[in-house]
Amino acid sequence: MRVQVVIIGAGPAGLLLGQLLHRAGIDTLILERKSQEYVLGRIRAGVLEQGAVDLLDEAGVGARLHAEGLAHEGIELCFSGERHRVDLQALTGKHVTVYGQTEVTRDLMDARTASGAKSLYEVDDVALAGFDGNTPTVRYLHQGRVHEVSCDFIAGCDGFHGVSRDSVPAQALRQYERVYPFGWLGVLADVPPVSDELIYANHERGFALCSMRSHTRSRYYVQCSLDDHVDQWSDERFWQELRSRVDSEAAERLITGPSIEKSIAPLRSFVAEPMRFGRLFLAGDAAHIVPPTGAKGLNLAASDVRYLSRALIDHYRTGTSTEIDAYSDKCLRRVWKAVRFSWWMTSLLHRFPDNGEIGRKIQEAELSYIIGSRAASTSLAENYVGLPFED
Repeated sequence: MRVQVVIIGAGPAGLLLGQLLHRAGIDTLILERKSQEYVLGRIRAGVLEQGAVDLLDEAGVGARLHAEGLAHEGIELCFSGERHRVDLQALTGKHVTVYGQTEVTRDLMDARTASGAKSLYEVDDVALAGFDGNTPTVRYLHQGRVHEVSCDFIAGCDGFHGVSRDSVPAQALRQYERVYPFGWLGVLADVPPVSDELIYANHERGFALCSMRSHTRSRYYVQCSLDDHVDQWSDERFWQELRSRVDSEAAERLITGPSIEKSIAPLRSFVAEPMRFGRLFLAGDAAHIVPPTGAKGLNLAASDVRYLSRALIDHYRTGTSTEIDAYSDKCLRRVWKAVRFSWWMTSLLHRFPDNGEIGRKIQEAELSYIIGSRAASTSLAENYVGLPFED
């Protein structure tokens, strides 16, 4: 079997890349280790930059997003018991759109099915070879049989624990990582959100985030210990803790209900350089992870896919490799800025065990500076809505 591009991973990065390439007439095969149901069941990010929305439109999957997504023109910072609004639209002329990653994935899956392009799920023992030369191959086990496909390029969109990055020789890869000393306990519930915009709360008991997926479904988080387990957190305990970390008005308005999903996620910053190895490209979580505080994970994956899709389309149309050769450097310049912003937001809003009371007072001083300075607010807003692409 032969295709032009094999895509490893059927998360939003792999599916979006597959859709963009298919629309350009490029033959692709997507291989995914998990089932479709498992992929759709993952509860992840929900804030899209305009650049990600534009790319979904380009892929022809933006209709439901525009019908159901929530345009947010600001965010709220809560500290010292009060909320302060950062007006993204006024400061940057841009807004973000709240639309869950699960819905993005569903839209992309439906589009790929409708297109007839091939995706295989529950694929095991994927092995990449030949990507340092001109004849890459991918071997895999599917439905009890071993298959091999040859291709021109391999796109590794299979996440932090995937096979793509692990296939790169160790000496060719440089990795940077910081693991944070806490996690996020997240709850999804079919209750109206407490606020029309996201609330980021800095509190002596720890960080909290009030987010949403729709007008009737909310997503809430509290900072927790890495030693915690989900079964230690009853719904009642979670709601009580969330109330304690937000301002009194939000605490009073908060509507609670039974959780429909509850999980604890560790936080890390991670970057692998470079993002291209011959005819193998890394994209999304395979190349970088950011803490979710800055709402950059899915948006960075879309950014990688934007650069990679354009590079591959340009190659097949012109026969040149200029954009392919520039892929890694272009991505990484944007990646590191997002890593910096996510690290800064995390440092600004969370309780760090070793920072003590002086750390808390410095956080409060910086938050006060941000909401009192147009320049500081603009810096936050510019990064939050998404920095410009490099073309």
